[in-house]
Amino acid sequence: MTEYQLSPWSLADLFPAIDAPEVEASFKDLEAKAAAFEQRRSVLTAEIDFEEFMDVIKEIEVMTIEGSRLATFPGMLFAADTQNQDVQSLYARVQQFVAKVQNLTLFFSLWWKDLDSAKAEYLMNLSDGYRYWLEEMRHFKPHTLTEAEEKIINIKDVTGTQALVTLYDSITNRYAFKVEVDGEVKEFTRGQLSVLIMGNAPDLRAAAYQEQYRIYGDDGSILGQMYQNLIRDWRAENVELRNYMTPISARNLVNDLPDEVVNILLDVCEKNAGIFQRYFKLKAKWLGQKKLRRYDIYAPVAEADKTYDFNTAVDLTLDAFKEFEPRVAELAKKVFDEGHIDSEVRKGKQDGAFCASVVPGHTPYVKVNYQGKANDVATLAHELGHAIHAMLAFDHNVFTFHSALPMAENASTFSEMLLVDRLLEVEQDPAVRRDILFRQVDDAYATIMRQAFFAMFEVTAHDMVAEGATVDQLSEAYMENLRKQFGEAVELSDEFKWEWVSIPHFFHVPFYVYAYSFGQLLVLSLYKQFKAEGDSFKPRYIQILEAGGSASSADICAAAGLDITKAEFWQGGFDVIAEMVAQLEAIPVE
Repeated sequence: MTEYQLSPWSLADLFPAIDAPEVEASFKDLEAKAAAFEQRRSVLTAEIDFEEFMDVIKEIEVMTIEGSRLATFPGMLFAADTQNQDVQSLYARVQQFVAKVQNLTLFFSLWWKDLDSAKAEYLMNLSDGYRYWLEEMRHFKPHTLTEAEEKIINIKDVTGTQALVTLYDSITNRYAFKVEVDGEVKEFTRGQLSVLIMGNAPDLRAAAYQEQYRIYGDDGSILGQMYQNLIRDWRAENVELRNYMTPISARNLVNDLPDEVVNILLDVCEKNAGIFQRYFKLKAKWLGQKKLRRYDIYAPVAEADKTYDFNTAVDLTLDAFKEFEPRVAELAKKVFDEGHIDSEVRKGKQDGAFCASVVPGHTPYVKVNYQGKANDVATLAHELGHAIHAMLAFDHNVFTFHSALPMAENASTFSEMLLVDRLLEVEQDPAVRRDILFRQVDDAYATIMRQAFFAMFEVTAHDMVAEGATVDQLSEAYMENLRKQFGEAVELSDEFKWEWVSIPHFFHVPFYVYAYSFGQLLVLSLYKQFKAEGDSFKPRYIQILEAGGSASSADICAAAGLDITKAEFWQGGFDVIAEMVAQLEAIPVE
C-alpha cells in the first residue's frame, strides 16, 4: 500500500536540471525550427492546398509542444523557489526567447485571420480536430494589428508587463508575517498565516489579518503603482490599439464569451449578495457575536481542530474519486506516482495552489501548501480535479486540450464536492460534520461572491486609472466594493483597504476571477443533476471534461442541457446555495 509523504515535485521529465545540456539544446532546436518555419511565408497564399496547409499546422504544433515544455520548466522552478537567482535568470531568458519565437512565427496567424472567408471555411471543414482553434483565431481579426506592431508588443511585454508581474511575485513571496501565538512571536508565510485566519481563536484571526495587511500596506503605494501601470498597459493595448469595447472585453473574447453573458453573470451575482449576507448574520449567531467581523468570515463554527496527515488526505481524495468513477481516481493517482506534486510548505515557495497542464500526454503538475486542515484536503482535491480535466482531454491536440478559463474550474470544484461528500461519510464527530457543512457555504462565498465582486472591482479600477485615480482612491473604491458586498451583515476594519494589492490574479491575469464564479455556479447545477440522476449522469459529465477546449463554453454547456445566456441559469446556482443556507438556519444554535 502506497504511503504518501509531503515532498517537492520532480521536474525530471521536463528537463534533468536547470543547468542540464538538454535545456540549452532545446533553445537551439526551437530557434532553428522557428527560423526554418519562416520559409513557409511563400506558401501562405489564397491558393494553398489542404495538404500543404496541414503541413504548416503540424510544424506549428511541434514548435508549440517543445516551446510549452521549455516555458513550463522555469515557471515550475520559480513557483518552488521564488528567491533563487539562477531560476529568476532562466525564467527571464525563456520569456524573452518565447517572445522571439512568437515573432518569427507570427506571420501565420496574421495570414490566417486575413484569409478570404470562403477559403478559410473550406480549410476548416477539412481540418478535423483543429477547426475550433482555427475558428477562434479568426475571431480576433478585428483586434489584430500589423505584423510589425504585434512584434513590438511581444518584445516590450517581456521587459514591461511580464517583468512587473515577476517583480510583484518576488517582492510579495519574500514577505514574512509575525504574529504572537501562545506568548511567543512566530514567523509565518502567507500560506501558513491562512491557518490562523481560518482557526478557532478570534484574537489570532484578527492579529493574522492585521499583520497581513500591515505588511502589504507598508508596500501598498509601490504595489499599487505596479497595478496602475499594468492597467494602463492593458487599456493602451486592448482598448486604444486593438479597439475592444471595454477592458474586460479582451478577456471575454479569450474566453470565447460574449460581453452580455459575463454582464448577466456579474449582475445576477450582485443581486444575490443578500443570500450570503443572510448567511453571515447566521454565522455571527453561531460565533456568539452581535455582528460578524471581516476577520471571522472563514471562522469555524465549532471547536473542531481536527487535522489530517497528508497520507490520509490523499487516501480520502482518491477514495472519493474512485467512488464516483474509478478511471478518475487512476488519473489522479498518476500525479503522485510520477512525482508531479509539490505539497510541502517552504520559505520562498510561492503561496497558494495551482495545477499546470503542459501538453497532451504529459501528466500535469500540482502545487499545494499542505498544512493538514480540512480546507487543505479540499484544495488538494480541487487541484487534482484540474489535472484530471486535462488528462481526460489528452486525445485533443495541443491547441484544443486546454479548456477555456470559465470551464477550467468545472472539474476542480466538482472534485471538491465529491471530497466533501466523502468527508461527511467517514466523519462521526458532530462538530466536525457541522464545520464541514458551514465550510461548504464559506467556499461557495469565496468562489462565487468574492470572485464576482473582485471582477466588479477590476472593472471599476480600470476605469478609475484611466481617469487618473491615485492608489488611495483605488483603496477607497475597494472598501466601497466590500461595503456593497457585505451590507450591514459584516463589520469592516480599515486595514482591508489594502486587500486588493494582495490579490495576485489582478496582477497576473486581469479579469481572470469571474471564471471562478462561472465554474462554481455551473458545477452547482451539474452536481444537482448528479444527485438526481446518479450513474446515468456520469458519462455525460465525463464527456464535458473530455471536450477540453475543443468547443466554446456555450456549446459544451448546451450539450449538457445548460443555457449560459439566461439569467435563470445563473440564478439556479444561487437557489441551491439558498437551500444550503436554509438547512443551516434550521439547525438550533448552540
